[in-house]
Amino acid sequence: MPWPIIFCVEFEAEVLQADQLFKEQLAVHLGLLRDIGPLLGRPRVDTLKGSRHCNLKELRFSSDGRVWRVAFAFDPDRCAVLLIAGDKAGVHQERFYQRLIALADERYDRYLAGGVEK
Repeated sequence: MPWPIIFCVEFEAEVLQADQLFKEQLAVHLGLLRDIGPLLGRPRVDTLKGSRHCNLKELRFSSDGRVWRVAFAFDPDRCAVLLIAGDKAGVHQERFYQRLIALADERYDRYLAGGVEK
């Protein structure tokens, strides 16, 4: 059974602006997420610590020297909701995750409250 994947509105707009290599790598990893769902684990997926949501995770991949993290969560209907991506290369790890998690929490809160289109 394939797992449904939803892009929150802001993430969808960000992906449209991204370079082609990022889009290709994202598509490959979303294929894994769609096929394996919540059982997809390290090294491709890990849990994000410090979120208000215990189910916030990161999809992990690299491309062209960039270290990508895509924050997502499985919603109550078991759809993977993609929230935000960030390039971790060359950025202080703690600062990177504070920003990524804060924005992901904000977007996921809005999604759960029904304020984000599906």
